Amino acid sequence: MTEIAKKPIKITETILRDAHQSLIATRMTTEQMLPIVEKLDQVGYHSLECWGGATFDASLRFLKEDPWDRLRKIRDKAKNTKLQMLFRGQNILGYRPYGDDVVEYFVQKSIANGIDIIRIFDCLNDLRNLETAVKAANKEKGHAQVALPYTLGDAYTLEYWTNIAKEIENMGADSICIKDMAGLLLPYTATELVTALKETVKIPIQLHTHYTSGVGSMTYLKAVEAGVDVIDCAMSPFALGTSQPATEVMVETFKGTPYDTGYDTKLLEEIADYFRPLRDEALESGLLNPKNMGVNIKTLIYQVPGGMLSNLTSQLKDLHAEDKYYEVLEEVPRVRQDFGECPLVTPSSQIVGSQAVMNIVGGERYKMVTKESKDLLSGHYGKTVKPFNEEVQKKCIGDAEVITCRPADLVPNELETLEAEMAQYKEQDEDVLSYALFPQVAIDFFKYRDAQKTKMDATVADTENGVYPV
Repeated sequence: MTEIAKKPIKITETILRDAHQSLIATRMTTEQMLPIVEKLDQVGYHSLECWGGATFDASLRFLKEDPWDRLRKIRDKAKNTKLQMLFRGQNILGYRPYGDDVVEYFVQKSIANGIDIIRIFDCLNDLRNLETAVKAANKEKGHAQVALPYTLGDAYTLEYWTNIAKEIENMGADSICIKDMAGLLLPYTATELVTALKETVKIPIQLHTHYTSGVGSMTYLKAVEAGVDVIDCAMSPFALGTSQPATEVMVETFKGTPYDTGYDTKLLEEIADYFRPLRDEALESGLLNPKNMGVNIKTLIYQVPGGMLSNLTSQLKDLHAEDKYYEVLEEVPRVRQDFGECPLVTPSSQIVGSQAVMNIVGGERYKMVTKESKDLLSGHYGKTVKPFNEEVQKKCIGDAEVITCRPADLVPNELETLEAEMAQYKEQDEDVLSYALFPQVAIDFFKYRDAQKTKMDATVADTENGVYPV
């Protein structure tokens, strides 16, 4: 066993992306972020995660903001720190596989607008769904980090993780992230996993977890001692619960040790003071549900991420079947087994969760089947680590063709078609990508943007003519 060199631990700060996505449904606005970016930039973080994931959809749909504009504004204020985004492989930030030309163009524009590190993952850990994005990031001189959604099950042995890590390194990734979206990685298992990965690959290893199960900080401590290079943390006002371990806690933990970050505690205090009123406001308005801030031990029992738990609750509420909650939770692992023991992360978590609800509420397993379940069982999301339950597959899709190729091989290049469809709304090159991912949502936003511009022009004209708005 090789001796692990003890070195200062690096931190990726998630306050501008995953922290508020996890706790307040991605509702932090650009206006709320910008005043604190310069201070965040002074900390010395490894990177500032500020884009991708659900931020793109939420900006357009709920906040009526241009996500590209947000990225440019953050880049303008963060002069020293690398900016990072989360990218769903061939699904980009959407829910279907896109043509390779759209994936390549999205990577190109993300880097051109200020992203340095692209964290790329696939919900099934099917590496074929990552290749295009990794090559595109390499071509654009960006940092391609491949994230492995971490999960438990017979198939997920240490050998599985080390083999896939080696393949990722050979693919051209610049680093690997263990993406523990449900807080399933326990402290001593983290020691084993990080040690094995560090002995297998030469590229850096980063660890991302959520505090949902209550073990996050202990897992980070053991991972750092085992030689992990970077950990993901969130400033304390938006830490813990379904978010990440707190930045200040980890900084204090390693102070005076060989892992000392060297970060200025006073500066971190000032940043926390800025975010605290935003948290209080979110609590008062109900946007931040106190339930999301505690420990949910069901996560370890049922292997269900925090976001998926809240989705299940809301689906059952809509169906007036809240009394079926525990039955559905027990059904989730069974559906997951039927569906090839896939990791539970967007979009596979939503697919498995919705099907579990249908199975229980419908009174018979797979009597009602969602379109997404059929697509998954037909190979349209990619290859699962274990085979599907043949009986379930037959019941759900009958004799429909099952594809074995990379799903995107069946998607032709589509950029030109998309350009033609939305030409009348285009104000910047990036608009076609917003439209590609969320067509109707983007058009609604473009119309809103036009209306705001018309209103602004009218105000300017009035002012020039000596008419001042009251």
